[in-house]
Amino acid sequence: FQPVLVLWAFWSTGALAYLLKKRKAISQQSFYDFEAESIQGKRIPMSAYKGKTVLVVNTASQCGLTPQYEGLEKLYQKYESQGLVILGFPCNQFGKQEKGSATEIETFCQVNYGVSFPMFSKVEVNGSQAHPLFVYLKASLGGIFGSTIKWNFTKFVIDKNGRPVQRFAPITTPEAIEKYLQEIL
Repeated sequence: FQPVLVLWAFWSTGALAYLLKKRKAISQQSFYDFEAESIQGKRIPMSAYKGKTVLVVNTASQCGLTPQYEGLEKLYQKYESQGLVILGFPCNQFGKQEKGSATEIETFCQVNYGVSFPMFSKVEVNGSQAHPLFVYLKASLGGIFGSTIKWNFTKFVIDKNGRPVQRFAPITTPEAIEKYLQEIL
């Protein structure tokens, strides 16, 4: 009985129509409609990655999952020639584990893990200040416990046509998603 009341409340206040309209607007967008600032400060349109399989990852340098940078770099080196691109988005929202400046983050990634895939400026992935790309990705591919990103190293796969097709939890290692990537490359 309570679910019926909740639906009625959403319908009677116009909230249901708003939510459906918002969902429709998001579904009409494409990954290629967004842009982000590179870690060097340049605006990069996601359309620069048309025709590629893209793995978007929110990252952090002082996280227990930080060693995933190594696996991500190995995937990038192995599959870049087949059309894989990995985009790293540093985020300081989880345990304040990405406090550094853009230069410090870039240096850390290169010196410690040899990161050569594109890195972007620090972003927020949840809340009212969330980067529009992450708002889109979360709306397109909700997680097990809702769409909110729960921790660093959440991974989103975008296919060659710009459609988000898979989301992987932070604890899912790059090695564990390799088989999936091989299938869609």
